[in-house]
Amino acid sequence: MTTTYAALLRGINVGGSRKVPMAELRTLLEGLGHGGVRTYLQSGQAVFTTGRGDEASLAAGISGAIERHFGFRADVIVRDHAYLKAVADACPFPAAGLQPRQLHVTYFSGPVDAGRFAEIDRAACLPEEFRLGDRALYLYAPDGLGRSRLAQLLARPRTTKGLIATTRNWNTVVKLVEMTGA
Repeated sequence: MTTTYAALLRGINVGGSRKVPMAELRTLLEGLGHGGVRTYLQSGQAVFTTGRGDEASLAAGISGAIERHFGFRADVIVRDHAYLKAVADACPFPAAGLQPRQLHVTYFSGPVDAGRFAEIDRAACLPEEFRLGDRALYLYAPDGLGRSRLAQLLARPRTTKGLIATTRNWNTVVKLVEMTGA
C-alpha cells in the first residue's frame, strides 16, 4: 500500500541562500524511489507517494539526500495526508473568516507541551494568539507573520529546543491537504 506524504523543508530558498531548485528536488525525491512527486511554491514543500518507511525515516532520508546533493543540511518534516487534514480541521481559529496571511501553522518534528511556552506573556501580545495542537502550533497574527511579536517569541531556541519546527501560512496548509488528498 502506498501513502501520500508532504515533505516540509525548513530554511531553504530564503534570502538568496541555501538554494534548492524545485525541479532538482523533484528529481532527488524520484531518485529515492518516491512516486507522484510534485512541489508547491519555492519555499520547500514536496508531495510524494511511497509504500515504505515511516515519517521519521522518510524525513531523514530526504535530509541526507539534500545534504549529499546540495552540500548543506536541511531540516525536513514529513507528514501524511490524514495528519495534515486533521491539523487543518482542528484549527482553533475561524480560518474561513481570516486572511491567509493572518493564520499560520508551525509543524514540529515531535510532541510539544505547554511548558515550552510558559514564559511567554500572552496578554502582552494580544491581539496575537497561539494554540497548541498535535505536533503543531496555530498562530493568529492579524498584521501578518513579518510584524508579529509573538512569532518572534515562539521561535526562540528554548521553545523549539530538540525539535525541528517549520511554519506555513494558511494557504499552504490548505494546499498541502489538497495535494496529498489527490
